[in-house]
Amino acid sequence: MASASTSKYNSHSLENESIKRASQDGVNQDLSETVPRLPGEMLITDKEVIYICPFNGPIKGRVYITNYRLYLRSLEMPLFAFLNEEKFNVDGWTVYNPVEEYRRQGLPNHQWRITFINKCYELCDTYPALLVVPYRASDEDLRRVATFRSRNRIPVLSWIHPENKTVIVRCSQPLVGMSGKRNKDDEKYLDVIRETNRQISKLTIYDARPSVNAVANKATGGGYESDDAYHNIELSFLDIHNIHVMRESLKKVKDIVYPNVEESHWLSSLESTHWLEHIKLVLTGAIQVADKVSSGKSSVLVHCSDGWDRTAQLTSLAMLMLDSYYRSIEGFEILVQKEWISFGHKFASRIGHGDKNHADADRSPIFLQFIDCVWQMSKQFPTAFEFNEQFLITILDHLYSCRFGTFLFNCESARERQKVTERTVSLWSLINVNKEKFKNPFYTKEINRVLYPVASMRHLELWVNYYIRWNPRIKQQQPNPVEQRYMELLALRDDYIKRLEELQLANSAKLSDPPTSPSSPSQMMSHVQTHF
Repeated sequence: MASASTSKYNSHSLENESIKRASQDGVNQDLSETVPRLPGEMLITDKEVIYICPFNGPIKGRVYITNYRLYLRSLEMPLFAFLNEEKFNVDGWTVYNPVEEYRRQGLPNHQWRITFINKCYELCDTYPALLVVPYRASDEDLRRVATFRSRNRIPVLSWIHPENKTVIVRCSQPLVGMSGKRNKDDEKYLDVIRETNRQISKLTIYDARPSVNAVANKATGGGYESDDAYHNIELSFLDIHNIHVMRESLKKVKDIVYPNVEESHWLSSLESTHWLEHIKLVLTGAIQVADKVSSGKSSVLVHCSDGWDRTAQLTSLAMLMLDSYYRSIEGFEILVQKEWISFGHKFASRIGHGDKNHADADRSPIFLQFIDCVWQMSKQFPTAFEFNEQFLITILDHLYSCRFGTFLFNCESARERQKVTERTVSLWSLINVNKEKFKNPFYTKEINRVLYPVASMRHLELWVNYYIRWNPRIKQQQPNPVEQRYMELLALRDDYIKRLEELQLANSAKLSDPPTSPSSPSQMMSHVQTHF
């Protein structure tokens, strides 16, 4: 590699250079994606090298030499999750087994079956390998329906009510387009879903989008189910805005909490972000889904555009309201694995793991918004959840940390190609080996209690312990005095139990010693009484 003099390089930063080089393995590298330079810093030369890292061994990269520093840019440094050597005596990857979870729900049954049509991800590359579909729908029917659903994300079951047998089904939008196309197979399939429960006359479809957005999506080939094509349906729009609106809303939250918090204008500033309004709309939509299913009035089909953002929010929150199992630590882990990770929420695109392009339009805090909704519910029902606030914060911290493989990549098929379960550690390993740290001391286990949170602005609040925890001007909220006292009593109880066990062991040791011959009947009686 020939070196070059400083005169060859002008004052433009490396980002503006369009020079592309090909490395020896044939991978093109764009120098516009290298480290930015300081004002006055000029590139002298660059060369492909192999750096012997004392921690990770040889690393192939390119070294850039400027008039100020050396900079090594790796051509193969993986995310830290692939280098993490932490060991836990619990394997978090075994937490979620789809067959076991569907079996817990009583599936398969006479109306619903498990299909492996997607085992090689050929039907839909963003869906999991195992799907639950109506018993009367053949695999060939599913293939025909897939052609009329965005990204081939066909309607499949997420949850079934244990008593009334109504269901929550998820999918993507139909490919109606401007011309109002129809697909008889798709129309029939939705009717088959409705008929899995003979007690209901209509299938309720909740389209998460504002109606104007759903109509606009027709211009790009999407759309919604019109009642002239789909009979026996009831369509409602939930007015939840798209990923771009949510991203801008969170940016406004960041602006009002960092670096300074203007306390004199706090309420108006918070209102201007519209963040809590979006939380309200998501919760309101989930409540409608849960209520429709809980009442037994109708089965519910949920979708947005592609079925991996707002759809996941609605189905998982509704399931959390309906099924107390998901309010346990293990149950919540399964809920996240099932409705978010396996069903293809685009974590890599939405979070931007390993990507420095912060202006990427695909980034959006959709999963963060879901966790915020869960926190709002936990505030309103303080005894209903086994996990505490620290559990939710830990999940969000490692959503961004790249320390674990749990949230890497966009879908199950990509994780399998990268062998994520073999090469990385699961976040649930960390949590499940330290469960006591994440337990809510007020948790009271209840079966079949449906939670209906109040989704009015008066009952929602900004999650200060998450969004403002790093601001040095904000005094950390003191622990709840009742919770603090409860924890002290629990510690005191544990101490008494430990001391009792020690006394019992000491007493047992004394009794096991060879007894001395009692010199009187009273001494003999005393010995016997001590034993009892």
